[in-house]
Amino acid sequence: MTETLYAQALNLAAGALLLTAMLILWRRELAMTIRVLAAQGLALALLVAVLAAREGGFELWIAAAGLALLRAGLLPWLLWRALAESADGQPARETRPLVDVASSLLAAAALALLAYAVSRPLVELAPSAATRAIPVGLTVVLLGFFVLVTRRRALSQLVGFLLLDNGITAVGFLTTESVGLMVELGVSLDVLLAVLVLRVLTTRMRETFGDTDLDELRELRD
Repeated sequence: MTETLYAQALNLAAGALLLTAMLILWRRELAMTIRVLAAQGLALALLVAVLAAREGGFELWIAAAGLALLRAGLLPWLLWRALAESADGQPARETRPLVDVASSLLAAAALALLAYAVSRPLVELAPSAATRAIPVGLTVVLLGFFVLVTRRRALSQLVGFLLLDNGITAVGFLTTESVGLMVELGVSLDVLLAVLVLRVLTTRMRETFGDTDLDELRELRD
């Protein structure tokens, strides 16, 4: 792979990663956010595949395939199952977020500027196509944390957690351009376990209280 083609493919994958993060922040329908999260999993797998094509590492190819199966397949499927069980025939959406859409997009722009400012010394230390994409991964991390703290439904917060983890994974691969296969498998299994535990908790919350909206659950406590 030539240097120009490598840089273009890496920029395309990083752009898709950032675009899907912005769409998750913008949309309120849970079904749509799950679809976008699956698309982001494919973008993350594409990013690792580009690195694998550049480095020629067999472990990176396995990691890319594993990310595609887990982040674009298994985890969104688990979220779909949780959404189907909680919808009860009604369209599920985030109705009372702490921050509205316009303010969320302004916050996203501010977080992107912060990510670029924080990561600039690292990019200048070792300039390359991969390090120049690190600010995108860091922006996804910050957006995931923002979704996690501003959404009120448990399933929306789970999407935010997965968005945060996708950003961390992207930064890890872009920083080193190579990650041990066992390390990536261990992290992925931890994420899968966390999602399974959270899914069980949301199911129990729905069965006990009839909803997973955190404001309504807080009112029950009061």
